[in-house]
Amino acid sequence: MSRVGTGEWRGWREATEEALYGPSGFYRGPEGPAGHFRTSVHASSLFAAAVARLLCRVDEALGRPAELAFVDMAAGRGELVTGVLAALPAEVASRARGYAVERADRPAVLDHRIEWLSRPPQGITGLLFANEWLDNVPVEVAEVDATGVPRLVLVRDDDGAERLGEPVGGAEAEWLRRWWPLASEEVPFPGAPSEEVPFPGAPSEEMPSDDVPSDGMPFEGARAEIGLPRDTAWAGAVASLDRGLAVAVDYAHFAAARPPFGTLTGFREGRETAPVPDGSCDITAHVALDACALPGGRVVTQRAALRALGVSGARPALSLAATDPTAYVRALAGAGEAAELTATGGLGDFGWLLQPVGIPNPMIDGLLADDPPADDPPADGLLVDVPDHEEQ
Repeated sequence: MSRVGTGEWRGWREATEEALYGPSGFYRGPEGPAGHFRTSVHASSLFAAAVARLLCRVDEALGRPAELAFVDMAAGRGELVTGVLAALPAEVASRARGYAVERADRPAVLDHRIEWLSRPPQGITGLLFANEWLDNVPVEVAEVDATGVPRLVLVRDDDGAERLGEPVGGAEAEWLRRWWPLASEEVPFPGAPSEEVPFPGAPSEEMPSDDVPSDGMPFEGARAEIGLPRDTAWAGAVASLDRGLAVAVDYAHFAAARPPFGTLTGFREGRETAPVPDGSCDITAHVALDACALPGGRVVTQRAALRALGVSGARPALSLAATDPTAYVRALAGAGEAAELTATGGLGDFGWLLQPVGIPNPMIDGLLADDPPADDPPADGLLVDVPDHEEQ
């Protein structure tokens, strides 16, 4: 792949934009995201089938409209939208229309019925699904200097070296104050998950206690990713819906437990690597989903969401092996794939931000159902209310 580094010092947002989406950017490569990292979409067809069931719930909540849209944000090479449309019941599929939103070129082998767009279609009715999109919306990085002042971090795009730039100001400073304070004041988030229900981004139990000052004061080297562009991008995506449900799926953290040194990192060929913005690797950072959420939004773990949509890692009964060995092997393989999608410490820890537009949340009933069977892991990922943004 061509490298785009020029040796310039730039903010992380500008450098990442060019490195990921520029003419020689990472996401322009022919192999696509699947060539470098494994998402839920690539892990198992069970994921697309579960999203198809969610689309059917949205269809019912909408009163079965004549045209039902499915919008796949950051579609990669169209794997999810292809799988969802294929998994729909015939009656729903006859009314469904698929959209893939992606900045890379359309794959030559994609089903011609899927519309390929660079931005979400407007005024649609249906389900907009953004799987690992927001973590690739470029953001600025801030770091506290020796005097306690948060400053923008500049990066040299050919080798990833960093230095501090100007103090953070304006809307970005307000975002930090509200959502990721690098100062002494604390901003409580009353709906954050409890310690019994850990979410991605919660401090690790293995982190030495002397690594982070405990008095709440700013300390040199503390970092944050300024998520304002993600809030704006998500609001724009939700606004494209006339009625329906928007879902954002990503590794997430919350205001009650932001990671003290940020989460910016890179991925190349399946391995985590230093984030060098030269086009040779993915550059990603976890998402402050509580900041993105609009009024009425709810956050659950992927584990809880997929269980509510019928994805279970429970092993098939051994008796099936005696009566139908082929079915047993198939069910066992499916249980393994489901376990990967819902695993603690892995894909199951993703946050799902559920944002209904003009309809009741179609995931509520399933998420508030009875506890899972006793042989399942303990229930977690219960609904989390997010605060309204009127005070900002």
